[in-house]
Amino acid sequence: MAAYKRKRGLSGLADKKAKKVKFVADGDEEEQDENNEITVVPPVSMGKWTNKERVLIFSSRGINFRTRHLMQDLRTMMPHSKADTKMDRKDKLLVINEVCEIKNCNKCLFFEAKKKQDLYMWISNSPHGPSAKFLVQNIHTLAELKMTGNCLKGSRPLLSFDPKFDSEPHYALLKELFIQTFSTPRYHPKSQPFVDHVLTFTIADNRIWFRNYQIIEEDASLVEVGPRFVLNLIKIFQGSFGGPTLYENPNFKSPNMHRRTLRLATAAKVREKQMVKDIHKVKRKEAKEDLTKDVTADVFLTPAEEKPVHIQTEAPPPKPVKKNKHKAFKRQRMQRK
Repeated sequence: MAAYKRKRGLSGLADKKAKKVKFVADGDEEEQDENNEITVVPPVSMGKWTNKERVLIFSSRGINFRTRHLMQDLRTMMPHSKADTKMDRKDKLLVINEVCEIKNCNKCLFFEAKKKQDLYMWISNSPHGPSAKFLVQNIHTLAELKMTGNCLKGSRPLLSFDPKFDSEPHYALLKELFIQTFSTPRYHPKSQPFVDHVLTFTIADNRIWFRNYQIIEEDASLVEVGPRFVLNLIKIFQGSFGGPTLYENPNFKSPNMHRRTLRLATAAKVREKQMVKDIHKVKRKEAKEDLTKDVTADVFLTPAEEKPVHIQTEAPPPKPVKKNKHKAFKRQRMQRK
């Protein structure tokens, strides 16, 4: 029996003529014709897309599930982003510029994993630079946070920066890099003509804290949506993924050094505990030795009388030798025989 093929369209309205929709520019008015034409104002997104920023978001091999979910959240939040396959660890970072050129992207977010526990993020303006390298800490994804906030997929965000970004030149450079990377271009084909969430970049403890908040219409209050993470700046380079160093963070401490410091602190605590145990053992031995000596034992002792020293000048008399009776009887028996 042949499979049943369903015809496209509504069967009940097949005889009726479909209404034609005619788009008219803002401010123009046109009366409805006899052909049932309807005048609809075009949406805002039908404008001309001039700022064609494209961000390539991908990673190296060896990332964990949390990093993978964070990348997926950023791609969902940024409609002007593109994805690519994971890059091999043996390849040099300058190959990323060629990948960006192939993907027709002029910005790049590259996540580099090391030792399966340290995550580094590169933000680069391809192919001429500048670029910045960060250590990513305290990652929390959308699925992990389970927050009450929610925003429209593909909507354009507001970017909020800490006033400290304008105080120092390296922060001003990072601010411009963040603006060009995270802001959704106007009239982007995949974006929505709404602004319903805020991306905040705050500087605290020499780190950049990234947060995403939803704007509530009723009272204009903010509810956190996610994801959230902390960026610890390492270096800023003049070129894309390399070149002369423009700025190096003096407060940065590598994760290897941090783990080494923790191990040394733990070893010092263990040695201290062992020294305390040894001191307790010595004290216990000393206490036992003191207890074996009775202090009151010498109270009733009287000194002994001193006797004169006697010197013997004559030899002592010889002792009588006892004869063996058994041998004498044995000799008498032998003589009788």
